[in-house]
Amino acid sequence: MADVLIHDKVFTPFISREIIRQRILSLAGKINHDYAGKNPLMIGILNGSFIFAADLFRELAIESEISFIKLASYKGTSTTGHVVTAIGMEENLHGRHIIIVEDIVDTGKTLSAFLPEIHQRQPASVKIATFLTKPDALKFDVKADYCCFEIENKFVVGYGLDYDGLGRNFPDLYILKS
Repeated sequence: MADVLIHDKVFTPFISREIIRQRILSLAGKINHDYAGKNPLMIGILNGSFIFAADLFRELAIESEISFIKLASYKGTSTTGHVVTAIGMEENLHGRHIIIVEDIVDTGKTLSAFLPEIHQRQPASVKIATFLTKPDALKFDVKADYCCFEIENKFVVGYGLDYDGLGRNFPDLYILKS
C-alpha cells in the first residue's frame, strides 16, 4: 500500500483490508453468540458505516434485519458540532433488539444526539457496533459494545470513511500524514 493524495492532503497506509476482515469475522462471531434467537435490527448510520455494516451483516449467521439512517456532523476533517438527520427511519423498534452500526465513534456527539430518539421508541435493547473508536477524542457518554479497532485521535479515510466525499472506496484504512 502506498500513500494516497485526497484533495490537498496525503494519507499513509494504516490498517490493511486483511486485518479489517479478521476483526469483522471476530466481531460477527460475538454478535452471533450474543443475539442467537433474538433477530436483532441493525441500524447503519450513513454514509460512513455502509461498507462496515454490509460486511458485518454478511457474516451474521443469525436471523437479523438491517436498515439505515443518515446522520451527519462532519465537514472536512472536523466535526461541525451539529447533528443533522437527513434520512429518517420508518421501522417499528418497540420490543426489538437494536444494534446501531457506526463507522467511527470519536467525540460521541452523533450517537449522543441519536440514542434518545431510539430509546423513545422502546426497544428491548440497544447496543453499538463500530468499526473505529477514538477514546482520546470522546466528549460524550457513549460506549461502543462491539468495536473492531481503537485508534489514536487522528483523521482516517478508507473503508467507508471520507475526506470531503473522497476516499470511502479504499478497501484499506489510511491515516493523515503529519
